[in-house]
Amino acid sequence: MATAHVPVLAGELIDLLDPRPGQVAVDCTFGAGGHARLVAERIGAEGTLIAIDRDPAARERFTELERETSATTRFIAADFTAGLAQLRAEGVLVDLLYMDLGMSSMQVDTWIRGFSYSYDAPLDMRMDQAQELTATTIVNEWDERQLSRLLREYGEERYAAQIARAIVRDRVRRRLTTTQQLVDVIKSAIPVPAQFAGGHPAKRSFQALRIAVNDELAQVDAALPLAWDLLAPQGRLAVISFHSLEDRRAKRFLTDRARGCICPPELPICICHREPEGELLTRRAIAATAGEIAANPRARSAHLRGVRKLTPAHQEERS
Repeated sequence: MATAHVPVLAGELIDLLDPRPGQVAVDCTFGAGGHARLVAERIGAEGTLIAIDRDPAARERFTELERETSATTRFIAADFTAGLAQLRAEGVLVDLLYMDLGMSSMQVDTWIRGFSYSYDAPLDMRMDQAQELTATTIVNEWDERQLSRLLREYGEERYAAQIARAIVRDRVRRRLTTTQQLVDVIKSAIPVPAQFAGGHPAKRSFQALRIAVNDELAQVDAALPLAWDLLAPQGRLAVISFHSLEDRRAKRFLTDRARGCICPPELPICICHREPEGELLTRRAIAATAGEIAANPRARSAHLRGVRKLTPAHQEERS
């Protein structure tokens, strides 16, 4: 049940990263390898591509890429926080580093993984199927207050309290184990008029559960500083996010790297002596074009941001 993989914002990412022959690149979220393939073509035989992914299925896709590219390649089977920490411990410096956050298309399209509300499947949602925590565990064992907070904070779900109450009420008579069972409960808790506004009524709840199962936001918060440490001078960091919780974190981190003086405006002179560490490559997030969205609806919510790491000489020029 897989479809052809279409990497989101591929051309925009390549333009922003500007890969050159011989460079070292890290793909933190390899997935199906769409972005990695484009980068590998441009860094060439003298370049090195390091891919990180915790999903065992990604390793199979990486093997295909290895056979096709002339670049030196390496795969790290880990979540991107652990993978980046490993590279930092090894003293690796890289020219390009990018993250395509959220689910990969192969995870969504493999029905048995339980990521989608579009078809009935086991309620799983694990990116790493070796871990114990699943969406089934959360839905059936977390109390109403925990569920409501989860749906509100990670899904930004307006009807979080009503959905949590409905889940707790329904699981008394049966254990919720499939995506369709959960979709039915969610629909029963949302007013009918609201079910036809803003996409599928289960969209936000499924997002919240997926984030919780895979600890995605904590991963992003931990990974961004590690990624920055790995960048060589003039290295470029890019992040593609798919919802506001990810995008806000990326924006805050990248903007902070490019910020100089933080003294109160009423001070006549700078006393903090803070210099920018980076230069923003995107003043505003880059979104998909209407044409890309028409061809690939998953690109609708994608946002791309990037920053270039400055050398001390460039910091002096900007100060």
